[in-house]
Amino acid sequence: MATVSPLPPPVQHPNTSSSPMLQAFLEQLDEQHKKQLQTQEAAVVQKDNDPKQSHLNPCPTHGFINRSISTLYRVSFNQNGSCFAIGTDCGISVYSCDPYCEMFRRYFDNGGGIGIVEMLFRSNILVFVGNGDNPQYHRNKVIIWDDHQNRCIGELRFRSAVRGVRLRRDCIVVILEQKIFIYNFADLKLVHQIETMSNPKGLCEISQTAVSPVLVCPGLQNGQVRVDQFTSKRTKFIFAHDSRIASFALSHEGNVLATASTKGTLIRIFSTQDGTLLQEVRRGADRAEIHSVSFDPAAQWLAVSSDKGTVHVFRLKVNLGNQDKTRTTPNFRGTLAAASSPLSFIKGVLPKYFSSEWSVAQFRLPGDSEFIVTFGHEKNTLLILGLDGSFIRCKFDPSSGKEMTQMEIHNFLKSEKAL
Repeated sequence: MATVSPLPPPVQHPNTSSSPMLQAFLEQLDEQHKKQLQTQEAAVVQKDNDPKQSHLNPCPTHGFINRSISTLYRVSFNQNGSCFAIGTDCGISVYSCDPYCEMFRRYFDNGGGIGIVEMLFRSNILVFVGNGDNPQYHRNKVIIWDDHQNRCIGELRFRSAVRGVRLRRDCIVVILEQKIFIYNFADLKLVHQIETMSNPKGLCEISQTAVSPVLVCPGLQNGQVRVDQFTSKRTKFIFAHDSRIASFALSHEGNVLATASTKGTLIRIFSTQDGTLLQEVRRGADRAEIHSVSFDPAAQWLAVSSDKGTVHVFRLKVNLGNQDKTRTTPNFRGTLAAASSPLSFIKGVLPKYFSSEWSVAQFRLPGDSEFIVTFGHEKNTLLILGLDGSFIRCKFDPSSGKEMTQMEIHNFLKSEKAL
């Protein structure tokens, strides 16, 4: 049983981003950002159409502790892929993806480690969980940080280590080993809790653009995922794979789910409304550890990274407006709408492998680090982050089926050590 204790005083949270306090702060950040970019003779293009969101404050050099990073614990994109954050043994840093540049850095005085750092879009609100030999905060605490005030504005305490955190404008989701807690962001009141099977990787996703939140997490059995529709108060269990779930992704609208098992050969796409299998694509024939699965905003493409050193992009042809015609049976055998292998005409004669649907583009990753992936704002682009410090932007041509073209590459660990 978790214990929850918000810190006084009462917190003004970013779901009230139209409030005078937050909106004024974001306007100040825009002005500061413009001035610094003029000095640097650079231009930053606002990518978000949401007027409530703004650029983070590019950090000045004064007031920060410059220490050498020895361990990188976590890399994560924000909800729309416009920024990414890193948690290290020194603290945290936040970067803009387009253009690539460091936006913010917070190295704590005592050099405390941060193992989980999550952003709320491009606002001044972040969430931390400690990690390492010298954690800045206990691993069983979720710290809500307002960088405008430069302090912790809320805290959630638990009886076991926090495995993950997910944010929406209206709620915060905390993932423990075998339980998930959902809180109202306005007052940090507990609104729901879910029991799961052992979930050491902190797997959980929540929709971002849907009015009604959709949450996906592991079920209580191997290969099972649970889908919760909060407004309708409906829960659906989907037996997605025979083996344990290794990774999954939820579309921005929350209507499509992609899952991968520990086998890592097949990725399956389901409707979250009724659990219908919509499509099945093949990463490869050999077992692989899936590190990341990601939809583009329109749910037309799916990107997958694994320990095989390759990122794959798959074409999705999911007709959510006419699911009855694409419905498949529970044993995953049926007609799936997508581009398939040239050998599909011999389906049923040779093993299923020969009629599989394959990726339309691939990218070879440098080194053997763990990488996560999301889609860029520019059409047909991918953003790739590695625990080796790599930031890579690449472009794919779905009509050619060839290797992706690398547009830029940086190493944020080297740039931090140079400062």
